[in-house]
Amino acid sequence: MDSTGVAIVDRATATYINPVLDADFPDPAAILAPDGYYYAYATQTLQDDKWINIQVARSRDLVQWDHLGDALPDKPGWARDTQDFWAPYVVQEGDRYLMYYSATPDVCDVPERGHCLAIATASSPVGPFVDMGLPLLLGMGFEYIDPMVFDDPVSGQRFLYWGSGFQPIKVQQLAEDHMSFVPDSEPTDIIWPNSKGGFPRLVEAAWVIHHDDFYYIFYSGDNCCGPDAEYGVMVARSREPTGPFETLEEARGVPHSLMLFKSERWLAPGHNCIVTDKAGENWIIYHAIDVNRPRQRQEDEINSRRILLIDKIQWRDGWPFVGTPSDDVRDAPVV
Repeated sequence: MDSTGVAIVDRATATYINPVLDADFPDPAAILAPDGYYYAYATQTLQDDKWINIQVARSRDLVQWDHLGDALPDKPGWARDTQDFWAPYVVQEGDRYLMYYSATPDVCDVPERGHCLAIATASSPVGPFVDMGLPLLLGMGFEYIDPMVFDDPVSGQRFLYWGSGFQPIKVQQLAEDHMSFVPDSEPTDIIWPNSKGGFPRLVEAAWVIHHDDFYYIFYSGDNCCGPDAEYGVMVARSREPTGPFETLEEARGVPHSLMLFKSERWLAPGHNCIVTDKAGENWIIYHAIDVNRPRQRQEDEINSRRILLIDKIQWRDGWPFVGTPSDDVRDAPVV
């Protein structure tokens, strides 16, 4: 690791060691742009006493990242007075980029406010992204969070996943413009929290891929941050992008299947995205808390410092698995 917090990669042997970005970079979502760079986006952070609304970083190889600053430098008109921008997801549509994100609206606009799910557009993956003017969805509490768009390679249809704020993760079909829903479509509940009150009490951060003949949904729970952080990545699969989804453990009476979970050093790993390298291998990019430096500021006991990690996914009898975050030298993705 160099003095800027960028991971050092051995170019001769193409290896890396976690973390790949030793800075607060929660809820990462990465895309490969036509310029050959990977761009990763993340939840707001406080950097040098200045708020960055939506973080953006760039990498050629998925392990050396350069932080580029704020992809959403101007807040939307409906959220000027708040500082609460969460979990962006970016998709390319033709010559423009669409960013889906969550934010809390201003009190003057919505007296009983909850999180909104919003869309912003840009001509470059770096931004600046500009909000489309009004939220796409508005709810109570924080049910409208963690958006993810999936363009189904089989049917050509588009889907938006979100949630959940102690509610189920939902999916609804998007129109071709990616900015509205198909008329007369309705949200479908697909992943539920533990109804008995045990782990996970909440589920969130859906990420969907199509692999072989199944649709796999990766999701996280339970508590992401703070001194009681208990977070991990779970997975379920279905023959259809809207479910029904089943887990590996359901036959054993366990409702959720953990595929990534904490170690002695790395706490609360989760809120992932999935990328595929040129060798066809799947990689999970996610945040975790380093026990050696769990907070941005020593006096801050609530907001954990969540940094960027990456690991290769192993496939076992049709199911993805990682285990605990790696903490040794590993082969880097083939890019």
